[in-house]
Amino acid sequence: MAPVSCLRKTHDGSLVMELERSDCSALTTAGFHLPEPFKSRGRDGQTDIYGVIVRPSNFNPHRKYPVVENIYAGPQDSFVPKAFGACGGLQQIAELGFIVVQIDGMGTNNRSRAFHDVCWKNLKDAGFPDRILWIKAAALSRKEMDLTRMGIYGTSAGGQNALAGLLFHGDFYHVGMADSGCHDNRMDKIWWNEQWMGWPVGPQYAESSNTVHASQLTGKLLLMVGELDNNVDPASTMQVVNALIANDKDFELLVKPGGGHGVAGTPYGYRRLQDFLVKNLLGVVPRAITPEPV
Repeated sequence: MAPVSCLRKTHDGSLVMELERSDCSALTTAGFHLPEPFKSRGRDGQTDIYGVIVRPSNFNPHRKYPVVENIYAGPQDSFVPKAFGACGGLQQIAELGFIVVQIDGMGTNNRSRAFHDVCWKNLKDAGFPDRILWIKAAALSRKEMDLTRMGIYGTSAGGQNALAGLLFHGDFYHVGMADSGCHDNRMDKIWWNEQWMGWPVGPQYAESSNTVHASQLTGKLLLMVGELDNNVDPASTMQVVNALIANDKDFELLVKPGGGHGVAGTPYGYRRLQDFLVKNLLGVVPRAITPEPV
């Protein structure tokens, strides 16, 4: 909701007075749809899983829309947006003709200890059993969500998650973009990975490795990586590339010379992400950009 500022008493929280109320009616009149909060039960049938559903401004409830998940399942935090915003990355992708969702599955932070411990020595899980149930539950009463065209994208840990979605849940996710992913937790910075995967290195590292399981790819994949990424070693992506080639898998690769961490956050990388989703989920070949004559 649009922000409301008010004054409350500290001892019981009772309202003293409302100070200011934001007005977003001009946005909604112009066609902007507020993100819809949604919750459903997780894999245990008891725990609530929270997320948001974002629709394009020209949304037509009688149409079918491909669904795209923006994923980041890093165990260090929770990521579903909770503050009002008129335009963000989720909305920009939705405007292309998608319904976009973002979810905090089990294994993310700021819930119970049991909720968080799902990630322990198990980063490939990434809350997918909860995410898939959440998306299916949302689609039951929202016929505009076409789960036969399901996409996923993410950066960094989200890049690892996005490719894991294709590899371990290829029956659900069909198209994915993985940017700057830590695809094998033995190749990334020690301090982050050992918090969740433990020490010493054991079989759990190989079990969660996208590189080890590259042969399971069935969907459409775009990999992005910056040549000079100083957060996640670019070799992690190149090891996946090598494994995909060894297993005769088709995929797309964008290496940004001199680029750092998060190629999809650059103008060129973001355009390539959008084109990839449009081509593979909407079946539309993006219009070629013709340079203006000098």
